[in-house]
Order: sequence, then structure tokens, then C-alpha cells
Amino acid sequence: MRLRFRIPYFTAWGQRLEVRGSSSALGDWSPQQALRLTYQPATNTWEGETELPADVVELRYKYVLVDDNSGAVNWESGPDRVLPVAGETYGTVVLDEFWHVPELPEYELQTNAFTQAIFRRPADSPCHQPRPARLRAGDATVRFSLTAPRIAPGQCLCVLGSDAALGAWDNKKPLILSDATYPMWSADVVLAESDKPVVYKYGLYDPQRQQCIDLEGGPDRVLPPFQGRDTLRWRHDELYRHPEGPWRGAGVALPVFALRSKQGLGVGEFPDLKLLIDWAVETGLQLVQVLPINDTTATHTWVDSYPYAAISVFALHPQYLNLDSVAPLQDAALQQELAETRELLNVRDFVDYQPVMKAKWKFLRALYKQEKQAFLADQQYQQFFQEQQSWLAPYAVFSGLRDRFQTVDFRQWPTEFQQPGELPETLLDPTHAEFDEFGLHLFIQYHLDKQLREAVEYARQHGVVLKGDLPIGIYRHSVEAWTQPELYHLDQQAGAPPDDFSVTGQNWRFPTYNWDKMAEDGYQWWRQRLGHLSRYFDALRIDHILGFFRIWEIPNHAVEGLLGHFSPALPLHRDEVRDRLGWWDYQRLTQPYIRWHILEELFSADANAVREEFLEEIGHGAFRLQEFVNTQRKVEAVFAPKLEFAQGPEEQRLTRQRNGLYRLLTEVLFVEAEGSNGEFWHPRITVDKSRTFRELDDQTRQRMNDLYVDFFFRRHENFWREQGLVKLPAVRYATDMLICGEDLGMVPASVPGVMRQLGMLGLNIQRMPAATGVEFSHPNDAAYLSVVSPSCHDMSTVRGWWEEDHERTQRFFEQLLGHYGQPAPYFAEPWVSREMVVQHLYSPAMWAIFPLQDFMALDEHLRRSNPLDEQINVPANPEHFWKYRFHLPLEELKEAAEFNQQIRELVEQSGRGPIH
Repeated sequence: MRLRFRIPYFTAWGQRLEVRGSSSALGDWSPQQALRLTYQPATNTWEGETELPADVVELRYKYVLVDDNSGAVNWESGPDRVLPVAGETYGTVVLDEFWHVPELPEYELQTNAFTQAIFRRPADSPCHQPRPARLRAGDATVRFSLTAPRIAPGQCLCVLGSDAALGAWDNKKPLILSDATYPMWSADVVLAESDKPVVYKYGLYDPQRQQCIDLEGGPDRVLPPFQGRDTLRWRHDELYRHPEGPWRGAGVALPVFALRSKQGLGVGEFPDLKLLIDWAVETGLQLVQVLPINDTTATHTWVDSYPYAAISVFALHPQYLNLDSVAPLQDAALQQELAETRELLNVRDFVDYQPVMKAKWKFLRALYKQEKQAFLADQQYQQFFQEQQSWLAPYAVFSGLRDRFQTVDFRQWPTEFQQPGELPETLLDPTHAEFDEFGLHLFIQYHLDKQLREAVEYARQHGVVLKGDLPIGIYRHSVEAWTQPELYHLDQQAGAPPDDFSVTGQNWRFPTYNWDKMAEDGYQWWRQRLGHLSRYFDALRIDHILGFFRIWEIPNHAVEGLLGHFSPALPLHRDEVRDRLGWWDYQRLTQPYIRWHILEELFSADANAVREEFLEEIGHGAFRLQEFVNTQRKVEAVFAPKLEFAQGPEEQRLTRQRNGLYRLLTEVLFVEAEGSNGEFWHPRITVDKSRTFRELDDQTRQRMNDLYVDFFFRRHENFWREQGLVKLPAVRYATDMLICGEDLGMVPASVPGVMRQLGMLGLNIQRMPAATGVEFSHPNDAAYLSVVSPSCHDMSTVRGWWEEDHERTQRFFEQLLGHYGQPAPYFAEPWVSREMVVQHLYSPAMWAIFPLQDFMALDEHLRRSNPLDEQINVPANPEHFWKYRFHLPLEELKEAAEFNQQIRELVEQSGRGPIH
């Protein structure tokens, strides 16, 4: 088969187009072997022809713009084009196509969120017509094709045009397109007058009325004249032009662990998602967003409640397994104990993690023992194991060894277990004497996968998107660190610089990524991770997406985030610092600045005791910390045993001393770039808030401020943009999920542009504006490719925030809600919460997503009495217990007819909905 490519494109002098693709006919993606196109002045198109090998079933390709003057190479936007050629009998196929322009928001409607859920085609679609193998022999056939996901289930797409074969503009005689390859619609036709230009439009066809009921907006499309025997002209048109404007939807956010149902065991479980999906349908919402659901079982204590510290980026958390859905317990006494335990744990108003997990493990072990033989013989399990073996086998062994050796730190295991080697193959043999230690985890993961996928399919059938959450980091003691340590910098810690959540920054204690190593195989680790998540989700939130541009890297000797730096980065040579400041003094610029008045400020009455126990004088009124406390980790180690048994005033005194020593260690102007032997330095983040900065002379303070602003806001922009463009495409195009990035905090100026270019949605939270010099953002200013939300899990809810600072609340009440000159109510009354919800619903953003707590704020009878009990996480507290649980059973929420109708009306009136 011969392939002829035709694409209209206006180029500048020295530019040309070529096609790179997966077949030898297109160079197997090699730039040297790509198909070069030739410009045709008569038609203003670029064209080229190649012979396609007979064994090619599917061709993947892209158009590329090459500038021979500068050497620049620009790929068209979007995922690879896919051309199915199996079964085509034409001697020649002419591809009439158009360049994929970057940043077209309509492309995101082609993701799974829409094609698999919101616009999902019914199995009995009236438009499902198989394409005929061939029309009249010898005639030139035209195949009209258009990718259009946004078509109502009972409607079809059609073509109406000037040619008789297209109905001659008679709306009862259009060419009806098939949705057999949805979201692409297509139909073959032999034109009555192919030697003449054909004017046409796409429209909506109603099978019941048997006519075209509406045409797309915009100007008519034109098909130039064409003739050719034994030729298929494949017309790939771009985007159905919906006259009603961009699609917008609304959703709800709640962690799975926070779901409350009558069938749970003190914690939300995967089958409970169906109840929340039912409520979403009842209220006109199209999306349910959850937090990470991976297994975090590291210590078997409440510490494991933190959902972002997973021991596996693939395995699901056992807490989410519904025991009754696995099998009834055949032991009557044990079944009775399960019923009594359920009643005991379900009445609690929070997730009591340790008792919940203790109960789960007990009953899971009993179920495994009871069901083992049938489970191992189950063909569905065997298929699951074969498909998921690459991660499942090492995870099961890791989990078993964690429990055997009573630690998740594999470096403390016996030498023969510190590397996986052949362990999975040996220990997972069902005949092995120790198999049950590990088989238990295979059993649990199989049933977790089964229950979650049932919930996923339930959501899709009801037109609801399930949106997951991808943590940016991995846990230091995880299966991934055990099996692939070369992919991570285990001697570093990831975190976040200071922000509104925490003035000292955040230290997540995760290792950072070895991006150079990951790049060697085209980021296969990320592709596999995203591919696995697409098994469960049609949309995905990427936590801290800024980490793909640069991550906040903290040395292992630090506890807090203040002593970190961005990585990768372009640190300053000390000569450059000298040139910018006018001087260089190692002690003054890089060592903790400690003076007596600072000690008095930090420690008050304890200042003298702290000086005598922890400091030594170095002359001229200056002090330095003694060696045994000269890093934050050393300070932490000194105070940990003291604080373990301290209570009351003594605990407060010791905590104040420890935190004060932490503060002293951050009183530096620069932090050293690792491995540079004192040659290269990073300005300390938020250095302008430090005491050491405050006590510089006026001239040096101004120079230091100029250096700081240049370093953090100008020096790295192009550098970090390039980092994002190298790493993020592998994530964006690994699957067809709708990708949303959490881009809050200290955001480089290049980030929004890169995300738009890749079709990734940003996040807008009203109280965390991206624009500088603005206290609050307005949802109406959000870009279309974004998510707007009044709050998130890392902050107080709308009601809690309203009561935190009444002066700020008054400004918000006047400036954002428009109540100028009126006093703001002390509490966020239902009518106030309603105004904030409405404001977000009317935003131009594609999605308005609300924590369920913020929806509940609209009803004074249904909402929780104390808004402080609604907050899920406190980022400033590293020892926070993730225990939030929704206060009502979801079965009761679904029956709250008046409240649900209120939400539905607000959503519909704002123009958000399934096909709008």
C-alpha cells in the first residue's frame, strides 16, 4: 500500500515539514530516515509519498517542523497519530490532515475521562455501523473522519454537504458516520462529483427522527477536487465546532478512607465508592476525586495513616478491602466477632487507624486460610498474577519479610534478604514451606484490585469520572527502593520550600529521583506507574507537579525544609557571590549567625542554660553550636529520648529548646551545593525573614535581596522549562488519562506555559493566588484548562478558614463576594458558603471540584457542628494523624432529597453538566 501525506501549513524561509513514525517507511522515528515532504504551491500543502510494508497493522506517526537555519525541531502537539491499516484493500491511501496545534483545549475531551465515562457510548449505540470493506471497485473513495467525543448517547454524527452523496444539504439525507472506533467517527463514500470542490459541515443526527437536527458552528469546510482509481482519500478533519462553547463539569473530593457507610469496618472501603458515585449522579456531579490509595503499611501504627508514604507505588492498601465481598467467614464465632467489631468501629467519628487495621489483618488471615485452595486455583487470579507479576511478586515478598523481621527498613534485614535477587521466584512457589507468609498478600491484592475495578466500571456506566492522586515521591523504605535503588538519590530528602502551609518548609523525607538514570530507558518506570494507575482512574491529579521541573532537595542532616535547595539548579560560585555582594566571608555568610540577643529572643529565661549546655563562644560576642548538636538531625537525636517521657511544662520547655536550636541552625545566608567543596552556593530560601539577614548593613542587605530575587525568579526560568519539557511528556502521553497538576506554591513562571502546551490542567485555589500582590484569586479569572476549588485536603475547609482571621475574612467578604461596607458574619453561614460555591461553579475552568465538607456547608442541619473537625491534613505538623471521617453514612446523604436537589440546581444553572 502506498501512503500519501497531505497537510496545509505555512512555513517561513528555511523551514520544512517531515513525517516521523513507527514503520521503516517513516524511518522508525529516526530523524535521518524521516519522510520529507515537499511544498506544493498550487494547493498550499506539503506532500510526500511512501510505500508501507505489507506486515504493518498499525502506523503511529507525527508531523515535525524542522528549521534548517537554526536547527530547531518542533513536533506537533498531542499524542501520536494512529492509523489502523489492517484489512485496507486500496492500492493508495491519501491522508488529508491538519497540523495539531498546541494548547487546543478540545484535545482534552479525547481523554478517558470523557470517552470512557462522561460521553461513554452505549453498547447498543444506533451509530455502531461496521465499515464496508470496499465501495464500488475502481472508484475514488473518500473517508470522512472526525474525532468528536462530545456527542449525546442517543445521537450520531453526520456529514451534510453540497455533493449528492452528502445529501445536497437536505437534512434528511446526510452521510451518517459510525462510532465503531469512537471517539473517532468515520464513514466511506463515493462522491457524485469528485472532480468539483465539495462544501460540507458536520452535524448531529437523530436516529429516531431520521434527520440532521443541528450543524456545527463556524464556516463551511471545503474538500478540494480529487480523482484517482483504486484510491482511498482519508479526510482527517479537526474538532467538531460546538456552538454552545467549551464543556464544563463539577465534581466532589473525599478520601476513600473518609467514606462512611453502614457496611464498612470503621474506615471507607472500595465498594463505598459506589455510594458516593450514586450521590454524585443524584446531584448532577460528574467526577469523584480521591487521595492516594496505595499501601502504606510500614510500622503497623497510626504513622501508616499518611497516604503519601506508600511502600509500593502499585499495591493497594488493605484497609480498603471489604471483607464480606471476599467471602463469608465459615467460622460462626469469628463471623459474630466481625459483626461486633464492625458495630464498635463504625460508631466512631474518626478513623481509628490502629484498631481498624488490627481487626482487618486478623479477619484477612482467617479468610486467606479459609479460601486459599480455591483462590490459588482461580483462573482469574492466575491471569491477574501473570499480568501484574512484575510488581506484585516483589511486593508480596517485601511485605512478608517486613512482618517477619519487624521492620520495613530492608537494610536491617539479614544480608541474604537485603536485595530481592531470586527471592520472589523461590518464596512464591505455593509448595514452599513459607509460602503463606507471602501468599496472604497476593490474596489481598487480588481482591482489592477486583473490588476497585468493579467500582471503576460502576462509575463509568453512570457517567462519573474517578480521579486518582499520584504522589510525587516514593517512600525511602519501599519495594521500589529495595528493587531499583539506582533510580533514586537515597542520600537526599524531598520536600517543599516554605509557603502558607508551613513557614519552615516541608520535609517529606522521601528520596529524590535520579532523573538521568530514569531517562536511559525513556522513563519506563514512570510509564509503567502511569499505566497501572490508568487501570483504576480516568483522570489523575499529580501531586506537586513542580517536582518535574525542580524538586526541593534537603540534605539528610536537616529536619526542616529551610536548609534545602532546588534541584536541579544553577548554584552561585563564591566568586560570583563576592562580585554581587562586594565581599566574601565564609563564617558570616554560611555559618549560623548566633549572638546573645538572639538567644534571649528564642529561649527567654532558658537562654543561659542553652548557652552553657549547647554553645561555645568564638569571640567578638559570637557563638557556635557544639559538635554534638551542629546539625538538626543531631539535635533531634539529643531531644528524642528526653521528650519520650516528658509531660506538661517540661515537655513544652524541651520542645521550645529543640525548636530554638533548629532556628539557630537556619540562621545562614547561603547553603552549600553538595559535593562542591565550598565552591558553589545557594541563597537560603526566605532569607529575608532571617535574623542574619536583618542584621546586615543597609547596602549589603539590598545587594543580597537583588541577588536572591535574581536567583529564584530569573536565573533558572529557561533551565527549569527545559527540565519540564523533557520529563513531563513521558507522563502526559503514557496513557489517555486526563492529567491535572497540583501547581501551588512557589511556581516558576515557565510552568503554566509548559502545562498548557502539554494539555495538563492546573489548580486554582481562591486563598492561594498564583498572581503576586493579590490576596485572593477570583474563580472567574481561571483558565479553561484548570480546576477551581475553594479548598483542598492540605488546608482548612471554607468554614474553618472563615473563622481563622476575621480581618482577612472581612476583606474577602467585601472584595470577592461584593458585600462592600457590610460586616461579615462571624461564622460561614450557609448563604455565605452558597455564594462561594456558586462563584466557583460559574468559573470558566473546565472543572469545579469541591471537598464534600464544603458542599455540606450549605445546609446548617447536615453539616458538622465544629468546622475544625473537617480538616483532613495539617502540613505544618509532620506527626499529623490522618483520621478524618465523613460524619454521615453515605446511605443517609443520598436520602437528603432537599439538600441534593439544591446542589443539582446550582450545578445545572451554572451550565455544568454531561453534554452542555
